[in-house]
This record gives sequence, structure tokens and C-alpha cells, in this order.
Amino acid sequence: MKILVGLSGGVDSSVVACLLHDAGHEVIGATMSIWHKDMAINMPVGAKSCFSPHEEQDIASARNLCQKLGIPYHVIDCTEQYQKIVLSNFKSEYLQGRTPNPCVVCNSKIKFDALPLSAQAQGIEFDKFATGHYAKVSYNPITNRYCLQKAQDCQKDQSYFLYRLQQEQLQRILMPLGEYSKDDVRAIARKYGLDVSDKPDSQDFYSGDINDILQVEPQKGNFVDKNGKILGQHQGIWNFTIGQRRGLGISADRPLYVVAINKDSNEVVLGYDEDCQRQSLIASNWSWLSVANLDAKQEVYIKLRSSQSAFEAEYTALSEGRAQLNFTSPQKAIASGQSVVLYDANGYVLGGGIIESSK
Repeated sequence: MKILVGLSGGVDSSVVACLLHDAGHEVIGATMSIWHKDMAINMPVGAKSCFSPHEEQDIASARNLCQKLGIPYHVIDCTEQYQKIVLSNFKSEYLQGRTPNPCVVCNSKIKFDALPLSAQAQGIEFDKFATGHYAKVSYNPITNRYCLQKAQDCQKDQSYFLYRLQQEQLQRILMPLGEYSKDDVRAIARKYGLDVSDKPDSQDFYSGDINDILQVEPQKGNFVDKNGKILGQHQGIWNFTIGQRRGLGISADRPLYVVAINKDSNEVVLGYDEDCQRQSLIASNWSWLSVANLDAKQEVYIKLRSSQSAFEAEYTALSEGRAQLNFTSPQKAIASGQSVVLYDANGYVLGGGIIESSK
């Protein structure tokens, strides 16, 4: 089989290329280039992130691997698509007082769409597209649907970030690391003698100041408590997200948290830990995976963040493509713009939506 492997320059995708090459497949390496060369940035030295001015180092690492394996290698320029889709969404959401998840957008629109499609447009032929993501892809002949399932290694599972993949994308995807632990992968990398065997993982979408991307002038507004009392001033609502504690610069008898962001009044509402607790949320813009849709009340397991364990909730479909999720126990730091991802009891991704509000 001819397989295009998306190489990031890290240990996971490098091991995927080695495993598939050893299995006798015709492997082709490809790295997407997304960094906008004209960006003015202030990124900390040594910071590890997906969107980074140090992209050339990752490209060099991926190229060295392909030379080692004796396979073709291509750099696919996705800069324009990344800027129009991921960065524009990032900016728009933050300026609306919401907290976007650029990794969700990037996976569905760039890594698993623009990258392989651009490769095909350049005449690169392949049967499947493989990545180093920790998740499992399978096909259910009963429902006639491709499915996404949590990885064996719960600590590294990345299914949360992949819930917006479509059936036609899953049909051509391979994710060989779904059955491996991170320790297993590093051990395999050492067996192959890979220089990246102990390379640290990327920690975030971007490690610098988000104002490098937003490029907007400061806009003074007030910090207020839940009763509207002014507590201080801020320089722009986009600098804050729900549940944030650090960087507020406001003295109080107890730790303060961001509990709400009001774009219309340009206010950031602060409160205590108990003010962050929520019992339910409403989400829209749903994308379904293992099922075609959920249109009835149903018990599900959900994640509000990739790093948390899935917990029980009750799903109820509402009108106009919206749905409500009631939690079995209170949750905190639920930000509009973030994703809620639904699972069944076996760890299959049912689907997910974008959070509108919580209470």
C-alpha cells in the first residue's frame, strides 16, 4: 500500500513512518508548512508549540528521517489555508469574548484536509494518509460508518481534538499509535536509533503572547464582581478566559477567577471558586462520528477538555441544532467557544459541539 505519512518532526509521527516502512508499505513523508514568515512574535526561547517560527527545525528533522529510511519527502505549503481558516477563527472568537480551540479546527480543516488534498494536487499519489495521533479508527459494518475511538493510552489520547473529522476523511486515515503507550513509542524510536526518541512533545498551539496573532490595540475595560462593582481595569477581554486565575492583578481576601466575559460592556466578571461551578451547558454546531445524529434524550460520557477523564451527562436535543447537557456533578471553567465531545461507554466518539453557554 502507498501511504502518505504526515511528519511533524517529533517522535510519534517518526515512529509511524518507521513501522509502516518496516511492514513493507511504500511510505512517503510530508510536512505541512504553516508558519507565516512576516509575523512579529515574542516567543520564549525553547518553547515547543505547533505554530512556531522554529518550524524549519522540525522540517529538517523530518527530512533527515526520510533520508534515513530512503523514502521521498515533501514540504506542503499550507500557510494560506492556515491563516484564512485557523488564525482568522482564533482572532474572531477571542475578540467576541469566546475561547476557541485552534487544534480542533486545524485537525479537521488543515492536517486531515488541506495537507493531503494539497499533496494530491501536486501529483503525489497515495492510498492512505497516516499520522502519529493517539486514537483508533475503525469501520462499523452494521451502521456503515467509520468510527473514532479513544487510544489505549488514556494519558495521551487525542480523540477530543479529532471529533470534527468527517466520514470521507476517516475512510482514508491510519492512526497506528492507537494501541501504543507513549513509553512504548519512545522505546520503539530508540530501537530504530531515532534522534527524536526523547524529544519533548509540543505543549500548545502557540507558546508566545496571543496578541502577536490578534494584532489589535489594547481596549481598556473594567474588572467587576458579580454585582457589577468595579474592581480594577484590564486591557482587553481577549486576554482572559473562563476559569483563569493568574494574571488578573486584583487583590482579594480569597483567590479570584474569571467567571464571565461580557463583550458588549467590555467587562471581565470575577468571582470565587464556587462562582465557577456549573451544572449544565448548551452547545451548537454539532459534528457526528460514530452515529449519524442524536435526537433523543440519552446518557453519554463527555469531555470538556482533552486532559480530563470523561464523565457522565444527560444529552437532550433542542431546537435549531442546539443541545443541552446536564452534568451528574458540577463542573468548572466552562468557556464558550470550547468543544464538548461525547463518548459512549466503550470510548467511541459519538460526536461533539461548540459550547454556547453554561449555567
